[in-house]
Amino acid sequence: MQRMPSPGVALTGIALLTALVVAGSAIGRSQAKPSNQQEPFISSKIAVVVGATLTGNQGSWNGTSPITLTNQWLRCNKDAVDCSKIKNATGTSYTIVKDDAGHTLRFQVTAKNSEGSETAESNATGEVPGKANAPAVVSSPTVSGNAVVGQQLTATTGTWQGSSPITFNITWQHCNSAVTSCSGTGKKGNSYTVAAADVGKRIRVRVEAQNSVGKSSALSDTTAVVANSSGGGGGGGNTVKVADVGPAGERLTVDKVVFNPNPVTNRSVPIRVTITVKDTKGRLVQGALVFFRSTPIVTSTPTDAPTGSDGTVTYNIQPRSDFPIKNGFSVQFFAKAYRSGDPTLAGISGTRLVQVATHKP
Repeated sequence: MQRMPSPGVALTGIALLTALVVAGSAIGRSQAKPSNQQEPFISSKIAVVVGATLTGNQGSWNGTSPITLTNQWLRCNKDAVDCSKIKNATGTSYTIVKDDAGHTLRFQVTAKNSEGSETAESNATGEVPGKANAPAVVSSPTVSGNAVVGQQLTATTGTWQGSSPITFNITWQHCNSAVTSCSGTGKKGNSYTVAAADVGKRIRVRVEAQNSVGKSSALSDTTAVVANSSGGGGGGGNTVKVADVGPAGERLTVDKVVFNPNPVTNRSVPIRVTITVKDTKGRLVQGALVFFRSTPIVTSTPTDAPTGSDGTVTYNIQPRSDFPIKNGFSVQFFAKAYRSGDPTLAGISGTRLVQVATHKP
């Protein structure tokens, strides 16, 4: 029998059932313009080489029905910015061509309904190598640790294929909060101590792989927005305490959920989940409690914890023996941000359904 959230802490059984029904469809129902609930992602975890076919997942969306989804594959630079549309690449699958060599690729989805439109993009692939047997990334690098000044972050190189031996060079970058501009921090290696200059930014690594044939690179996902160790927010003055949200109709929103690793390939490795909470004015929220669990329960369920001054909370969850490791599969999770003491079915709580991909090594 599955454990249900405690009364007053998360959803009642009826409300949770309603939320899980939404999970069965990529498009939910509400009276609003389209809102992206789970970012698009590239679900095929294969080496990024010329001739390989990638598969894009459109993610999940809420809003007034009907919602029309259109796709577009993008060709970007090595830092996954300055993207341009690839002509005639509008399906859910895309076969990499020679023109993609030296570039990264993204899968973009635009949702439209009678209320408006919204566009969301997947994380970028690694750089497409220009030669056969040059290093090609299979799963992206990762970064773990707390994005707080003085804390240490740790990077992995990801997994690669190509002629052996392959050597790796890891460099650290900081990006603006929207990840539209990134630059090097001047630091290299698999660990990095978060600096005061990183406050308000996000951190990631770029891994360059090289062998006798050639070289290519890949990027990790970014961390949460960096916060001061003293408790000052990383939101650039755009942070509010949960007690001060409302009363003029504002609510909490589960703004972003980042899984690391993603995809999950091993049940013995904990999954690091970083959840960002904002209010409906777009401000980061400090002190919001976050409930988080898999649906159905195939991982440990963390104890509800409050968001910090950067609006985030991080959980380490352990996959159980029945956690499915399958190609082209995803495990769904339910997240709820709420204020302690609010009524279970009232107050300013916000919920979201998200998913993490799995991949069989």
